[in-house]
Amino acid sequence: MADERSLVLQRQRQLKWKQLDWLESLLMLLCGFTLFAFSLSVVCDIVTREIGRPWLWLQEVTSTFFIYGIFIGTGVATRRNDHLYLTAVADSLHGRPRLVVETAIRLVVLGVAGALIFFGWLNFLRGFASFRMPSLTPIASLYAAIPLCGLLIALFTLEQLVNGWRNGFDHYEAPAEPPSITPIDGIETPAAPPDAIGGGRP
Repeated sequence: MADERSLVLQRQRQLKWKQLDWLESLLMLLCGFTLFAFSLSVVCDIVTREIGRPWLWLQEVTSTFFIYGIFIGTGVATRRNDHLYLTAVADSLHGRPRLVVETAIRLVVLGVAGALIFFGWLNFLRGFASFRMPSLTPIASLYAAIPLCGLLIALFTLEQLVNGWRNGFDHYEAPAEPPSITPIDGIETPAAPPDAIGGGRP
């Protein structure tokens, strides 16, 4: 049984390499950190402006965590199959039709990943000519998230294609076990009132 505290989603386990589980866990932690840091920086920005002492560099911090959170989240969502593919269509098929549809969908996703890598890298190189105010940091520090996202999407899409062709996309998954509730000693279950059992007196 999988550890309930694990950040690795166990759905469609046959499409994943165990060697990449650490990367999914790391990306999930980074998503949580960027979300927390983004929210904290927004609160600090509002507070400092309200008291009349704004920290101008907070705008840069907020945008950085926002952008990296989005692109890292997109990468890890590809491995977890949370979006970017047509689950309703694929799950309704079986056998060879499902193999064809799942392959076609992931080839499209792979093409999107290639575009992110190529054009993201071009923007990254051009970003060294522009600077963010007031820190004068090259805007390439933001554009770096685009090709990074493309690499993650390509890696996880290839992982699913190889394992899908090898193990099959259509795989039975046992339903999740209901949570077990341990009774507390000394506490008795109250008996149901007569009205609830027999519908009350006539």
